[in-house]
Amino acid sequence: MSQITNPLTALTPPAPLTPLYCYLTPLIRKLNPLRLKQASPAGAPAWDVPATALASPRADATQIVTFTGFSFAVYLAIGLPLAILPAYVHLRMGFSAILAGLVISVQYIATFISRPWAGRISDRQGAKLSVLWGMAACTVAGLLLLAAVGVRTLPWVSFSVLIASRLALGVGESLGSTGATLWGISAAGPENTARVISYNGVSTYGGLALGAPLGVLLENTFGLGSVGLLTIAICAVSFAVAIRKAPVPVTPGKHLPFRHVVGRVAPHGVALALGGVGYSVLATFVTLFYASRHWNGAALFLTAFGAAFIGARLLFIHAIDRFGGYPVAMVCLLVVSVGLLLLWSAHSPWMAFFAAALTGFGHSLVFPALGVEAVARVGNENRGTALSVYTVFADVSFFMVGPVAGAVIGAFGYASVFLFALMCVLAALGMALVLRRSRRAA
Repeated sequence: MSQITNPLTALTPPAPLTPLYCYLTPLIRKLNPLRLKQASPAGAPAWDVPATALASPRADATQIVTFTGFSFAVYLAIGLPLAILPAYVHLRMGFSAILAGLVISVQYIATFISRPWAGRISDRQGAKLSVLWGMAACTVAGLLLLAAVGVRTLPWVSFSVLIASRLALGVGESLGSTGATLWGISAAGPENTARVISYNGVSTYGGLALGAPLGVLLENTFGLGSVGLLTIAICAVSFAVAIRKAPVPVTPGKHLPFRHVVGRVAPHGVALALGGVGYSVLATFVTLFYASRHWNGAALFLTAFGAAFIGARLLFIHAIDRFGGYPVAMVCLLVVSVGLLLLWSAHSPWMAFFAAALTGFGHSLVFPALGVEAVARVGNENRGTALSVYTVFADVSFFMVGPVAGAVIGAFGYASVFLFALMCVLAALGMALVLRRSRRAA
């Protein structure tokens, strides 16, 4: 028999989630097929896990997708209200545009704050717990969204409940996505880290791409409450699937202090943040850029980017294992640079369309390529914390680029924002080159 520390009693959740924790603990104990033993001399109760109940090490695509599917569920829940809530808060509830924007951005703040907690849970108590908490938090977000619709006649109460829903969704994002990625890596083996991260990225973008139009369709047909109901259904089913799924043992070893993990991962995170400016600019300002040129087809622009992104991840998923993270990252950043240069000088929508596809193709492997190198610097027992810290830099990039790029546009025009992004990506390319040389010298 193998023993896995019981995650439900070994790590205390943040105070706002304590009532949910107290309710879910006996429920998970009742539903989980593993038997709970008495406390060990070390103090924490342990699951009595037969060897056959542990996840079998497999690295085929089907096995990996069974774990990254939880990320798909999380980002589907995120995508469903994404295109709805700003207009709902501003036009239907009558609040200012600032508060409408706050409803969206507060989720990213919650994700940013909770990522370190998600990483520590995944490393020290198991990725399964992180996924369970993530699915539970997303389910609560759906319940709160439904409640906000129910009290819409009390605008400030409804708005406050919406904020609570977004906070829960942000926490669910960090727990669910971090846990799903580490669960997949632990089951497939550290040598398949790049594949798991790549599949997880496809799940992430796929969930957002499906969720946004589906949410608009539901809201237009049945009202905002239907979005809350679908969120509850998706995340509750995912919770039930996760609770029956075989766990993986926590990797033994020394857990580095959080500040040490940050110190080792930060250079890769900064390179990721700079390299991601191109995507952030495209996602935020492409519609306004097209409008400034009196062009049609901004939606096709984003489709070209997304299709090239997913295609490159699926076709070249083994490139990182074969050539290494730094070489792949540098080639991809170079391709992104060419795409942004073409966008800056684009004189027709077809040229912009081609540049978008080239940018998406290059951007596809930047995250997993640098991520593999970042995780390798901290050891297997600290992978979850490293992934959470690394991903925070992408969150910060997406959150900060909007106002900075907006200031650039205000001063120099819409096309200039692509030149700004190009300079950031070239800086990321330089950092990747320096990191590669420093690793060789070590």
